Amino acid sequence: MFCRYYSKSIPRLSETFAVSTLLAAEMSHFDERSGIVSVETPWGKWWQTISEIYIEVNVKEGTRGKDVNVEFKPSTLRVDVCGETVIKGDLFSIIKPDDSIWTIEDKKMIRICLCKGREVAANLWKSLLKNQYEANILEQDNMQKKLTLQRYQLENPGFDFSSADISGNYQEGGPQLPSYND
Repeated sequence: MFCRYYSKSIPRLSETFAVSTLLAAEMSHFDERSGIVSVETPWGKWWQTISEIYIEVNVKEGTRGKDVNVEFKPSTLRVDVCGETVIKGDLFSIIKPDDSIWTIEDKKMIRICLCKGREVAANLWKSLLKNQYEANILEQDNMQKKLTLQRYQLENPGFDFSSADISGNYQEGGPQLPSYND
């Protein structure tokens, strides 16, 4: 639960930062509680949220950061490990490369976080790269349900949609619900 504190001594920017930090924490908890819908690939797996694409690349144990080269541009991704290309191609949609990051974990997995160029529930990536690493129809359906529930979570802080189920019209981010803030 978030309680706003208004004071003339606190700048409006601090309040905005506090609210955005709270929402980011709430959304990460949403993913932890609701689970992920991942697509298995020969090199690992990928999954998505409204704002990000997560990629896990399994590598040989003992791999170090200097053995890895990850290059992301607005519409392309390339991952090289020990001089061999693991992933290369045009992304399904655009990303924000300056906000995207990668790390190597436990010297055996590369974790990449790509920030989507369009952060809306209707922006479902059906594959990681164009015509490569495609989610099957069931995975796409489950991903769209999750993105729609995430959208509802963002629009209704204080409610918990992490264990909710949805049916009916949830494609393209679901129906627009009436706003009671007016």
